[in-house]
Amino acid sequence: MKKENYPYITNENFARFEFESQGPNGTIKKVVDYFEIGEWIDGTPVYNLAFGDWDEHNNAISDSTISNNADRNKVLSTVANTVVDIMAHLGNIAVYAEGSTPARTRLYQMGINANRKEIEELFDIYGCDDAIWKKFESGKNYNAFLVTRKKRKFD
Repeated sequence: MKKENYPYITNENFARFEFESQGPNGTIKKVVDYFEIGEWIDGTPVYNLAFGDWDEHNNAISDSTISNNADRNKVLSTVANTVVDIMAHLGNIAVYAEGSTPARTRLYQMGINANRKEIEELFDIYGCDDAIWKKFESGKNYNAFLVTRKKRKFD
């Protein structure tokens, strides 16, 4: 993605990405974990995107922390870049994302809407509404999102 983002590091199998948010509340370690959760309708493996602040005390991602570090768009852009990287590394997979609260899911939807043209250059976007997956449409509210690599003629 072409938006401003943070540099990150990843582990050897591209299952974890780590970066640091910088803002008025200091440096906050962020983590994106990916793990396989099933298959998409065409048999493509689906990976869950787990994201949040790193909780050193519990040695786990906290997806309920509100950082308010004044860098939301930069953080979301960084997370989006990890999607591009994991798909480049693993190939034909789908990535599932859902906020830990309805407000966070709405935030993700606003990010998708704001960057839809750029996202759709690489991915097909789906939204889940009442347990039914549909092609993503602006102006509709979804409970979760899934992206698949856009098929190209040479794929």
